[in-house]
Amino acid sequence: MVTSLVAGVVAALLYGIATVMQAVAVREASTREAGDGSGVDPGLLVRMLAQWRFVASICLDALGFVAQLVALQRLPLFAVQAMVAANLAVTAVLASFLIGVVLSWREWLAVIGVVAGVGLLGSSAGAEGATQAGAMFKLALIVAIAGLALLGLVAARLRDPARTLLLGTVAGLGYGVLGIAARVLNGFAPLTLLRDPAAYAVVAAGIVSFVFYATALEGGSVTVATAAIVLAETLPPAVIGVIFLGDKTRPGLQPAAAVGFLLAVASAVILARFGEADRAVAQPDQAVPSAQPAGSAPAMPMSASPKPPAPRATAERDTDGLPAPCSPPDEKSALRGAE
Repeated sequence: MVTSLVAGVVAALLYGIATVMQAVAVREASTREAGDGSGVDPGLLVRMLAQWRFVASICLDALGFVAQLVALQRLPLFAVQAMVAANLAVTAVLASFLIGVVLSWREWLAVIGVVAGVGLLGSSAGAEGATQAGAMFKLALIVAIAGLALLGLVAARLRDPARTLLLGTVAGLGYGVLGIAARVLNGFAPLTLLRDPAAYAVVAAGIVSFVFYATALEGGSVTVATAAIVLAETLPPAVIGVIFLGDKTRPGLQPAAAVGFLLAVASAVILARFGEADRAVAQPDQAVPSAQPAGSAPAMPMSASPKPPAPRATAERDTDGLPAPCSPPDEKSALRGAE
C-alpha cells in the first residue's frame, strides 16, 4: 500500500513537470488564432515533435504513467485519479519557486487543499476492488474512445466558449478511460498485452486525449479547459470503479474518503490556470487572475521572443538637412509607395 501511495505522488510530480514543458511546446507550435473553431490541426503534433521540450515531456509522461500503473495495483481508481489531478498543485508550486509567479492566498490554500485531500484519500482508501473486468467491459472502453474521438472532432469546429469547454471535457473523459483501461489490464508481458483489448484502449485513449487537450489549449481559456479536464478525468472513473470494479474504502472511513476526494478535486479546479504554465508565468511579477475570459487572445509564452517593431519609413529631409515634420501620407503617395 505504501509503495502505491508513493507511486501516486511520483506520478503527480512527473505529470506536473511534463505539463509545464508541453504547454510551452503547444503554444510555440500553434499557428491558429484564439478559438477560431477551424477543427483539429493535423500538423500540430508533428511540429511539436521537433521541439526538445515536447520530446522530454513525453518521456516524463511515460515515467508518470508507469508510476500510475504501480499505484493502480493497490489503490482504488478514485484515489489514483485524484492524485493524478494533483499535478496542478505541483505545477503551481514549481511556477512559484522556480519562475517567481505570485500565487494568490486562495491558490496557496488550494495547494494545501490538494495535499490534505490526497492525504485523506491515502489514509482511507482500501485495496483495489477484486472484481475482474470481462472482455465486453474492455471492448466498451474502445467504443467509448471512438465515440469521444467523433465528439471531439465536432467540438473542435465550434466557437468559444463551447469549443474549449467541450474539448476539455472530451480530453478529460479520455484520460479517465485511460485510467480505467490501465486498471483492468491482465498483465504486462508483451504477449499478454497483445491479446488484451484494454491495452489497445490505453493507447487509443492516450492519443485521443492528448490531441484534443492540445487543441483546447491552442487558443481557448486555460481555466475552462483544465477545469473540465480535472472534473471529467476524476468523477466518472471514481463512480465506475465503485460500481463495476468493486473499489472500496477502509471500514468506517467512507466519509473521510469522500471529503478527501472532493477537497482534492475542488482544489485542483481552483488551480486550473496552471493547466498551461506558459500563460500562468507570462507576467511573473504580477498575480495572474485565476480565470481568463473564454476566447481571449493567448499570452506570449516565456520562451518566445517578442517581434521587433516594424521599421518606420525614413523621413524626408528639407533643404536645411533637418527632418521634415511627419504627416500622414495622402492616398496618392500611399499608392506610389506601394508601387
